[in-house]
Order: sequence, then structure tokens, then C-alpha cells
Amino acid sequence: MSSITVELKEHIALVTLNRPDAMNAFNFETLCELQASVEKLRTNPGVRVVIFTGSGEKAFSVGADLKERRTLSDEEVRRNIYKIGEVFSLIDQLPQPTIAAINGFAFGGGMELALSCDFRIAAAGTSMGLTETSLAIIPGAGGTQRLPRLIGQAKALELILTAKRLTSEEALEYGMLTKVTDRDILLNDCFEFAGQMLANGPLALQQAKFAVKQGIGVDLQTGLQIERKAYEVIIPTEDRVEALAAFAEKRKPDFKGK
Repeated sequence: MSSITVELKEHIALVTLNRPDAMNAFNFETLCELQASVEKLRTNPGVRVVIFTGSGEKAFSVGADLKERRTLSDEEVRRNIYKIGEVFSLIDQLPQPTIAAINGFAFGGGMELALSCDFRIAAAGTSMGLTETSLAIIPGAGGTQRLPRLIGQAKALELILTAKRLTSEEALEYGMLTKVTDRDILLNDCFEFAGQMLANGPLALQQAKFAVKQGIGVDLQTGLQIERKAYEVIIPTEDRVEALAAFAEKRKPDFKGK
């Protein structure tokens, strides 16, 4: 059975970590399957939003598969660390908006997967955190870089150095989550949020995301140049013309992603 499943529904791809018996932990095979799935989604023009979640009732993902890790040589551990970082960077760089539907425990690499997404919506009462220092290691798949950019250096250091486990409600207060919702409507809320983005021009969504993510780490003038270039990509598109026509005709636009 595949450890990653992908379902397509009305321009939304639902990517599910499918190892419920292992709390959706990442072994090397799972990372390779996830990478292959993400690479296919990246170039699929029919996919406009991507949602990541975990199978089962307990976990989004508890991170690295520690049972596998105990059997690995130092060289193989390095291989796994490189692979998980590479895969999460691919997710971070997806042109489509991404949502992590955190349906259960999200620890270590599981939390780092969520941080690689643009938005995080979590089930109420679940638990999450970057807990690697409790295992005498550090977050190695982007956690030390993405978390401080999201919530600030002091708060990120607090959570990483204490290996603190947060409830969904606490994570929301820290600024790590977009929303907390009831477990039984988590996916519905994620699809509803995705639908709000689907109402807009798909190429505009991608270029707006590109401008924000590429501009965040540069000075203002460079960022403005990035924004201008991203805007120029949109000018010759059919969707831009369609939006103007729909406005004039007082109807809903029919965007084609062209």
C-alpha cells in the first residue's frame, strides 16, 4: 500500500500521509513517494491549491520514523536528513497555495512539514511542537529557519530549546496556526478556505505568492522590483482580460489559468 495518496477534487489536491499504524512517520520510502507526488503537482495546471494531511485519527505526522532511524548508519541518517529537507523545500516552493490540515499529533518533522505550508489549520485539542532537542538532535528539515520567520526569534528559540509541546489553542496564540476548528469539520474548513482562493485568478495566486515569498528576505526596493516583475507576468494573460469583462458584464469570472 502506498504511503502517500493524492486525491484531486475541483482544482484542489489532497495529499495524505498514509502510514497510520506508524503515526504517519517519515521513513525513506515515504519521503521518496512524497517527493514524487509533489513534483507531479508542481507542474499540473489543473491543481490550484494543495492540502496536506495525515491518515487515521491520531496523527498528522510524528516526524522521523525512529524505528527505522535506529537501524541506519550515520551515512544513511545524513541521506534521510538531506532528503526530508529537500522534500519540504519543494513543498515550500510549490507555486500553488498550500494548507496543512493538522488532524492530530504534529511533532518534529511533522511540524516542519506543516511549517513548509503557507497556512496551517488544526483540529482542536491536538498537540504539536518542534521536539527534537529532547532527542539530543535539532530540527533538521527547516524548523530552525521557518519557525522564527513565522513567529519571531525569541518565541521560536523558546519552543525549540525547551522542546515544548503545544496544544492547538496555544499554537494559535503563538501565531503558528491560521485557525483551530473541530476535528470532524477540519477537512471541510480546509476545503472551504481553499475555495475562497479558488474564486480568484489561479495565475494571480501563484504570482502573488511568489512575490511575497521571494520579497520577504530582501530590502524594500528589491522587493518592489520582484513585485513589478510578478505583475508583468499577469498582464498578457487571458484571465486578466476575462476578469475585466466579467466586471463590466456584472457576472462571475470563468478563470482558465491562462
